Amino acid sequence: MLSHPLGPEARLGPLEPWQAEELAAYTDRARDHLAPWLPWTRSVTDADSARRFLRRFAESQAADGPRLYGIWLSGELVGGMMYRLFDARQGSCELGAWLSPGAEGRGLVTGAATAMIDWAVRTRGLARVEWLVSPDNVRSIAVARRLGMTHEGTLRSVFEMDGKRHDLEVWAVLGEEWRQRAAPHSIG
Repeated sequence: MLSHPLGPEARLGPLEPWQAEELAAYTDRARDHLAPWLPWTRSVTDADSARRFLRRFAESQAADGPRLYGIWLSGELVGGMMYRLFDARQGSCELGAWLSPGAEGRGLVTGAATAMIDWAVRTRGLARVEWLVSPDNVRSIAVARRLGMTHEGTLRSVFEMDGKRHDLEVWAVLGEEWRQRAAPHSIG
């Protein structure tokens, strides 16, 4: 997948090590907004740490594992998407997303997630796509609902961040459900 349009002036595309300075600058701008939901925003503090972060995903993608994408609006990095987990052998993956406040409300995450689910299900043949989200993240839960995912339950006290235990809701769509109701949005 090289790039996928998300609407006028918006696109989803790979976020790679050569874009480390762009990711570091974006993270600095959006850190306060993203930090409650994304632990990696604490470790991406400059171009070198961004490069290490991006290199891990590039190496993982080369091994057919998790992969990372950016969302650009008018040429500016405003967010991203990832296959946080990607296991073709087991037929499942987990999506993650983030977006700058100024880019919210344009359908960018829903469009990007739709394209990524479609690729995972139709192109790669995965049977399950998950979306794990904090019960407090109402915007992300709304995306899961728009994607037609089912709330399967809540993992209680599943991880620690900032000295506090957090829950995660599990939302998912099965490949067979996706193929029955979604029009193709292939991302190649």
